[in-house]
This record gives sequence, C-alpha cells and structure tokens, in this order.
Amino acid sequence: MSELTAGAVLPARRPGLPYPVVIGLLVLLLGGAVTAAIAAGSVALPAGQVWGILLHHLHPALADPTWTAVRETIVMDVRLPRVFLAGLIGAGLSVCGMALQALVRNPLADPMLLGVSSGASVGAVTVVVFGLTLFGAFSLPIAAFLGALAALVAVYFLARSGGRMTTVRLVLAGVAMAEVLSAVASFLVVTSNDPHKTQAAVRWMLGGLAGTTWTMVWIPAAAVLLGTVALLGVSRPLNLLLAGEEAAASLGLDVHRFRAALFVLVAMMIGTIVAVSGSIGFVGLIMPHVVRLLIGADHRRALPATALLGAAFLIVADLVARTLIAPEEIPVGIITALVGGPFFLWLMRRRSQ
Repeated sequence: MSELTAGAVLPARRPGLPYPVVIGLLVLLLGGAVTAAIAAGSVALPAGQVWGILLHHLHPALADPTWTAVRETIVMDVRLPRVFLAGLIGAGLSVCGMALQALVRNPLADPMLLGVSSGASVGAVTVVVFGLTLFGAFSLPIAAFLGALAALVAVYFLARSGGRMTTVRLVLAGVAMAEVLSAVASFLVVTSNDPHKTQAAVRWMLGGLAGTTWTMVWIPAAAVLLGTVALLGVSRPLNLLLAGEEAAASLGLDVHRFRAALFVLVAMMIGTIVAVSGSIGFVGLIMPHVVRLLIGADHRRALPATALLGAAFLIVADLVARTLIAPEEIPVGIITALVGGPFFLWLMRRRSQ
C-alpha cells in the first residue's frame, strides 16, 4: 500500500509522543503493574525481593537467595501464575476488541457488547452445570469457543440488511443477543440441582482469576500469542477496512472471506480466554480507544500497544479485586464494569455530538 493510499485509509492523529517512547512507557507501566500485583497480598513483599526471586529463577547467578522458601513459593506458585494469566487475558481481550472494531467499522464494538462473551458463557456454563466431559480437559474451552463463534455469526447476520450492516443494527443485534444468551446462562444456573456447580457457575460468570495455577496458563497463552501474531500479520487488511467495504474491495481485499476468517480467529481467542477467566467486560472496548488517542489507528503500531496497555490494566484491576475488601475477593469482572460502564456512556455521548 502506497503512502498516499495509507493516508487516505487511516485517520490522521494529533501530534504526540513518538511511537518508541509510547511503547517504552507502556512497558514500564506493565512492569510496575506486575511488581505491585506480585508484591501485594496477605503477605506483603518488598519490590526488590520480588525481582530478586524472579531473577534467581531465570539464572541463580543473577540474585543471591536471601529470602525464605515460603516467600519464594508465594511468588512463583501463587501470585505469578495469576498475574501472568491476568496479563494474557487483558492483552487478548484488548486486541480482539480492536480487531472487532475494525471488522465491523464500529468503535462501540466489544466482545461483551456484541454477545461474544455471552455466547462463550453459555457454552462454558453448560459444561459446568451438566458436567459434560466429551472432550476431557478441553471440554470447557471447546464449548466456550463454539458458543462465542455461534453468537458472533448470529449477530453478524442479524445486523445485515440488504447486504449492508449499519452501526445501529449492529449495536441493537449485539445487545439483544447478549441479553438473550445471558438469560439462557442464568436459566441453566438457577435450574441446576447441584449447589456446588451453581456457585461455581455464578462465580465464573462474574469473571475472576482465583485459584489460577500454571496448568491453566499455557492454553490461553498459546491462543493469545498466536492470535495476536495472526492479527499483526493482517494489519494491512484491517487498515483497509477503515476506509469502508467498497474502498477495501477496490484495493484488492476479499472483504467477506476476510471477515469470516477473522471472526473465527476472534471467537477462538475469546472462547479460550473466557473458558479460564469467565466473562470480563469492557476491556476490549476501552483499551483500543485509549491507544488510538495516543498513537493513531494504524494496526501495525496500535495492536502491540493495545496488548501492553490491556495487560497492565487487567493486572491492576485484578489487584484491586483481591485487595479492596481483603480477605474477601471481588470478581474482577465487576471492577472492569465499574470502570468501563462510565467510559462507554461517555463514548456514546461523544459520538452523538
């Protein structure tokens, strides 16, 4: 794509900090969030000791072990897996939100607002409530993925009329689908005869990372990493979609095939994420907008920044969730909703002006 074409496709941004500076600041923000999240808890740890333990595990010569074995276990086996998973989920939801907003050309698009998270929730709750184990340990992720994909496809076709899709129809279809699927998930929960499964399903629907272990991390890590790399690989077509379907098609993009492939990819990522974390809303809505204000809409630059910011945001949100009313823990989905709800209302008012 030529510079002239790129300029026509991508909205101009206000002059700001250079891109390397923004990425550097986001890396520092993420490092600070990781440090604070590992250090805080019922047993507070100094930041220097946290990094000493981490460096010692990278290579024994990097730090002398002056800490107790209990503190090392707290860092490596209790807090680090949870922080790592929170960062993965925040990054994954953020890049999925940015991709969806480009695919449907709607800045209000979000995995939760388009019913994708609710579809994944129905699939996962079905597995939890009925104890389905058809695919063994992969039953819940597979069910969540299928639910997310079905919801996304349904919203896409409901929003199209006469071969075109408007913003209003998309939002209405997404909200309606989310409400219907949330009602289905709630119905499955309240009609369950097993109180333990009911409690597990309710906690899961609210979103949370309690009880995270290393065994829970690797599948979502692979999904988020591979999915983000794939999205970076198609950043040019995503940029083309910002100019509209007709303009993108005239520049050689098979819009319908590209959208179908990206819908499957996004559904796979969201389904895998929701399977381990539950439904966590608004992350995919907020982070892309903040990043666009900082560095513009070019997905080659925006996707890495969005991943870093989303990871830092959810790590901090999870830190607040587990420390605000300690020793009790708030589902992290409540924290993100308290932040994202007002942001969504502000965004709607801003777009209506």
